[in-house]
Amino acid sequence: MCRKDIEGEAKGIVARCGDIPLYTGEEEEITAITGFRLVRGALCAMRRRELPSAEEICNGKKRIAVLENVVNPTNMGAIFRSAAALGMEAVILTSDCTDPLYRRSSRVSMGTVFQVPWTIMKCRNEEYPGILHGLGYKMAAMALKDNSVDIDDDRLNSEEKLAVIMGTEGEGLADYTIDACDYTVKIPMYNGVDSLNVAAASAVAFWQLGKKKEMRKYNGKNQMGHYRYR
Repeated sequence: MCRKDIEGEAKGIVARCGDIPLYTGEEEEITAITGFRLVRGALCAMRRRELPSAEEICNGKKRIAVLENVVNPTNMGAIFRSAAALGMEAVILTSDCTDPLYRRSSRVSMGTVFQVPWTIMKCRNEEYPGILHGLGYKMAAMALKDNSVDIDDDRLNSEEKLAVIMGTEGEGLADYTIDACDYTVKIPMYNGVDSLNVAAASAVAFWQLGKKKEMRKYNGKNQMGHYRYR
């Protein structure tokens, strides 16, 4: 941490984290360590925890997001931020997704990658729909198809447990994923626009399909629970 911040903006953080070793340096030294000119004054090194299973992550969750082969770190971070804000209780990634803890992802997420429960499916992509069905979820594939239903279709919000499936940038979801889902869902659009970036589409989908009824009770407070990254 920059020495100048110890008694400045970081004073409250230092007070709360008295049991964590703290090393200080001049801004020039920290800049040299990171390789970036722009340094916010603090760095943190953590051990990665062992990822939980899908069964553990999904336990008790009614609304989850599934990301299939999302490879752009900026999109990953934005999706996590929307998931945290808009009522998704967990995020599941396929094995080809970018790392949510990549520095760009975590920064764009505004730290929500440390808040929202998440894990990575180790199985082949063809297999995860069967796993989620086995956990009791109906699956909604976000894709533009002839049989797609509008995102405000009443059947979607009436589902007890719903998994919202988002596909990779460009190509979207694989055909075998769409075929395995219970719904194929589209976002109605205007002015000849036929698609949205996956991060933008996820925000719309999470707001419409997330836990809106429960969110009305939040009154601006964080009710997702305490999910600690250890």
